Amino acid sequence: MSFLLPKLTCKREVDQAIKSVAEKVLVLRFGRDNDAVCLQLDDILAKTSHDLSKMAVIYLVDVDNVPVYTQYFDISYIPSTVFFFNGQHMKVDYGSPDHTKFVGSFKTKQDFIDLIEVIYRGAMRGKLIVRSPIDPNNIPKYDLLYQGI
Repeated sequence: MSFLLPKLTCKREVDQAIKSVAEKVLVLRFGRDNDAVCLQLDDILAKTSHDLSKMAVIYLVDVDNVPVYTQYFDISYIPSTVFFFNGQHMKVDYGSPDHTKFVGSFKTKQDFIDLIEVIYRGAMRGKLIVRSPIDPNNIPKYDLLYQGI
């Protein structure tokens, strides 16, 4: 399903998307097109993109094409999904140590839709961090690689 969503192939395109998407949540999925979990996430993103078209714009970014952003957002696990609103990085409290990105795939389409709605409403009220509406059991668990360094 990744062929249904637009791709950003270089740092300049990612920068342009962050600057130009206004009054909508910008969703950047960092991953690889041939990864099984990325394909599962892409399927959910593609199926919800039309329903969320008034609130969000979704792009796919290959981690190998934009090493600057891969390093900046500390993307060690793929897929990782990062959110922006009017050029501002939106953080989400998932109940995990990392609020900068969602790691892994969403369990259901409704989880993704609920998250976008919460980010959109919070951003419209000027918030830079919102609490995740996703059931904690549906959030993938992972260990931070830099933990204990």
